[in-house]
Amino acid sequence: MALSVILKTVVSSFLLPPGLFIFLLAIAFFLRHKAPKWSPRLFWATLLSLYLFSTPLISNAISHLVEAQITNVANPGTSANVIVVLGGGKRFGAVDIIEGETINNVTLARLRYAAKVHKFNHLPILVSGGAPFGGISEAQLMRQSLKNDFGVDTTWLEPASNDTAENAKESAKLLLPKYPEIILVTSADHMVRASRSFEQAGFIVHTAPTDFHNAEPLSIMSFVPKASFLASSSSAAKELLGQMWYRLLGN
Repeated sequence: MALSVILKTVVSSFLLPPGLFIFLLAIAFFLRHKAPKWSPRLFWATLLSLYLFSTPLISNAISHLVEAQITNVANPGTSANVIVVLGGGKRFGAVDIIEGETINNVTLARLRYAAKVHKFNHLPILVSGGAPFGGISEAQLMRQSLKNDFGVDTTWLEPASNDTAENAKESAKLLLPKYPEIILVTSADHMVRASRSFEQAGFIVHTAPTDFHNAEPLSIMSFVPKASFLASSSSAAKELLGQMWYRLLGN
């Protein structure tokens, strides 16, 4: 496992929910004697934030901030040369699979949409995704799923990348300068950061987002906290944080 991946994972886990809230609650606890005035304020503010981030009301709002910035331009007759599909993670300990590893639901949704796009424009496909936590690369598992589950062949395999910026740089080594125009398939909340990275790498990008956030209509249930909405809030916040970080790095 790459040291950079470990550091990035640890740091981001405490900048995003629920790690951020755990960190703030710990601070409130340790300040209870040194700052008796501010400790309870921090505690209740953190508790309120945890509640809000766990509701559809806030989850929908944060997700909309990320997804409203993108459009789907993967139409028939596009001038693109290649479909590029980005990995979104995998499952270890998959006892239902001989290899013991398989793509996760995020990656599966991306592959499903890539197969659909491929069937109306017949462009060759590149799958991109390494193995930052060890084991089989996401790209290998993605190629296997495209073939076995959707009957679609993969032309290029990019198994060396550990993050979005590396997805773009490693894909550029395989495709540029011959194939400069791509249809980029990834999750809707990941598209802004991903398309920016691929444009920085020298590609002309046609965005093909999928797996949009499930924005339920406003109702009394919008105020009921659920773990799934905390996960959605965290995912959207991660993308906003990632966009800021990539801009600072110039990716």
